[in-house]
Amino acid sequence: MKPSLEQKVWMYEHMLVSRYYEQAIEKIYLEGKSPVFNMAKGTIPGEMHLSNGQEPCAVGVCAHLHDYDIITATHRPHHQAIAKGVDLKRMTAEIFGKKSGLSGGRGGHMHLFDPAVNFSCSGIIGQGMGPAVGAALSRKLQNKPGVAISYIGDAASNQGAFHESLNLAAVWKLPVVFVVEDNAWGISVAKETSMSVTHNAVRAQSYGIPGVFVPGNDPVAIFEAAGEAITRARNGEGPSLLDLETYRLAGHFMGDGEDYRPAGEKAALAEKDPILVFEQTLLNEKVITPDENEQMKKAALSRVEEAVEFARSSDYAPAEEAMDFVFV
Repeated sequence: MKPSLEQKVWMYEHMLVSRYYEQAIEKIYLEGKSPVFNMAKGTIPGEMHLSNGQEPCAVGVCAHLHDYDIITATHRPHHQAIAKGVDLKRMTAEIFGKKSGLSGGRGGHMHLFDPAVNFSCSGIIGQGMGPAVGAALSRKLQNKPGVAISYIGDAASNQGAFHESLNLAAVWKLPVVFVVEDNAWGISVAKETSMSVTHNAVRAQSYGIPGVFVPGNDPVAIFEAAGEAITRARNGEGPSLLDLETYRLAGHFMGDGEDYRPAGEKAALAEKDPILVFEQTLLNEKVITPDENEQMKKAALSRVEEAVEFARSSDYAPAEEAMDFVFV
């Protein structure tokens, strides 16, 4: 299943929005956090996990999805949310902790929830796998359309929820696709020191479901693999697992000193920046012209600027509403 020219352009546009968005959030996050870095201070308090470098994993999968399809994402969710169509202005307001946010500012960037496009994420590692299996089961029992996509990181595959979810999804032949974003690091733990197999695709095969390893952080290759897995799910043939090689260009979180990385690793990753690679590919293939490329970049940047302005100009919820929607 090859992407059309329109789908290639769609993927590139959403990769640009995601990257510009993360660059803006990275800059804003540091506001008010100097001279001594304090995670609780500033315009955006709390932890911040950036996904720059992992954009192909989002667009290659989401190019196949409809609003009624479900995504459960990770604590590093911005690229996935943007590709799924989450309202960018309300998402930004949520990250800022503003009342106009997706959840009134109560969830923050690790707990985005947009029922309009069936998107959610969680700060708990592997947490979304069970809900994704449940969503797929509900669609099957109710004979409703919809595929569930469960994004996890490579380290989450060592959780019990990973194995329980794959087992039940396989036994019940559910319309769910597990997507592993393998950036080779579980916070500061290298994958090869915590996994007995090289690829999670092997683990999928242990549960009798297709496991496909996709190397190279290539949006087109991911699109092709995702197309087969999602079509299989829509046809009632059961779950699949996509094991996607990708690269985290930043640290695990903002403030991460990244002392654990081998010397030269970040510089080498920067040379493989997937957006620069895809940009050059589209230009070489004449999918876009240089002028169209510049227009697309301006449009993407404008979307981000409008979202940030919306969030900055929004109000915080009044203090008397602090206990609303809280179980006590």
